[in-house]
Amino acid sequence: MKFTRMKWSALPVAVLMAGSVAMAQDQSSSGSQQPAPAPAATPAPAEKPKPTIAQRKENQQDRIANGVQSGQLTAGETANLEKKEAAINKETAADRAANDGKLTGAEKKQINGQQNQVSKQIYADKHNAKTQHYGNNKVDQRRENQQDRIAQGVKSGQLTPGETAKLENQQKGINKQVAADRKANGGTLTASEKKQVNKEQNGASKNIYHKKHNAKTQPQAQPKQ
Repeated sequence: MKFTRMKWSALPVAVLMAGSVAMAQDQSSSGSQQPAPAPAATPAPAEKPKPTIAQRKENQQDRIANGVQSGQLTAGETANLEKKEAAINKETAADRAANDGKLTGAEKKQINGQQNQVSKQIYADKHNAKTQHYGNNKVDQRRENQQDRIAQGVKSGQLTPGETAKLENQQKGINKQVAADRKANGGTLTASEKKQVNKEQNGASKNIYHKKHNAKTQPQAQPKQ
C-alpha cells in the first residue's frame, strides 16, 4: 500500500515536468523565428521635368501642323494661330537679346502664360465645327496638297510661324474665292474659274517652295533654355 501511494503521487510531478519541457521547446522554436521583414517602400516616381521654352514652342507647332494636315484647322484659323506664335517668338528673341541670350524667371513665366493661351485656342479651333473639307475634284485636291506641304514645312522647321501665317492667309483668300464662285454657280466652278484658281495656286505653290528653302528656319528645341 505504501508503494502504490508513492507511485500515484509521482505521476503529477512527471506530467508537470513534461509540460515544462514542451513549453520550453515551444518558446525556443518561436524565439528562433525571425519576424518577417517589412515590405520595402515603393520609391516615389521622379517628377517629370517641365518643357523648356524651345520645347514648348516646338510642341505648339507640331499640334498646329497636325491640325492642318487632318483638316481640323482651317487656313484662317491656322493663320491666326501662327500670327500669335510669331509674336511670342519675336518677344522671346528680344528678351534673349537684352539678357545675353538668356531669359529671366519673370520672362519665362510671361512666355509660358502666353503659350498657355495659344494652347487653349489650338484645342478650341481643332474641336469646333469648322473643318477644312476637301472633295475629289482637282481644285480641292490641289488645295489639300498645298496644306500638306505647309504642314510638313511647319513640322520640319522649314517654315517659321510668320511665314506660315502669310501662306495660310493666301490659302484663305483662295478658299474664300472658290466658295463664293461655287455658291454663285450651284456648287460648281466654271472652266474659267477653275483656270483662275489654278493660276492662284501656282503662285501660292511657288511661295511655299521659296519660304521652305530660304535662310529662315524654325529652330528645333534644345536641351537647355
